[in-house]
Amino acid sequence: MSTSLWIIIGIVFLLIIMVVSMYNTLVKLRNNRENAFADIDVQLKQRHDLIPQLVETVKGYAAHEKETLDRVISARNGAMNAASIDDKIVAETKLTSALAGLKVTLEAYPDLKANQNFLHLQEEISDIENKLSAVRRYFNSATKEYNNKVQTFPSNLIAGMFGFKKEIFFDLGEQRANLEEAPKIKF
Repeated sequence: MSTSLWIIIGIVFLLIIMVVSMYNTLVKLRNNRENAFADIDVQLKQRHDLIPQLVETVKGYAAHEKETLDRVISARNGAMNAASIDDKIVAETKLTSALAGLKVTLEAYPDLKANQNFLHLQEEISDIENKLSAVRRYFNSATKEYNNKVQTFPSNLIAGMFGFKKEIFFDLGEQRANLEEAPKIKF
């Protein structure tokens, strides 16, 4: 065999190794993102299990605040029924917003805030919200790493050939507008 044939075989072999390597990296990053969302799912399950307990405790004190409680339950049910990662992100954003509305409602009930059952549930939900925040950050980091690989050259060529696409982040959605306003403090 001639030297040029060996060079061509070597180049083809290197290209195949590069494609396989990039493909495997994309698969690993996609799986890492999905695993990160599985961690979110664990925390969301705990959150969904605690919400009915919290709502029942609050109902005893705030029977006339039915609309707020119904919104929380409706958002929880929507979050539990969401199928895809994208649907879950949207549903969980709505649930977070509904829980924020519940927290505002609770401020009007000082007796409820002193109730031991309520305090325990509030601590548990606060703990879960903190854990959710941490796993969402990890999920978004995994999503960023995956998206960077899908969008940068030359791996974007391989990503396009094998159907890898840019994925969405877990963000605040409608709540972002509330964060851009300074909090109002009243005495």
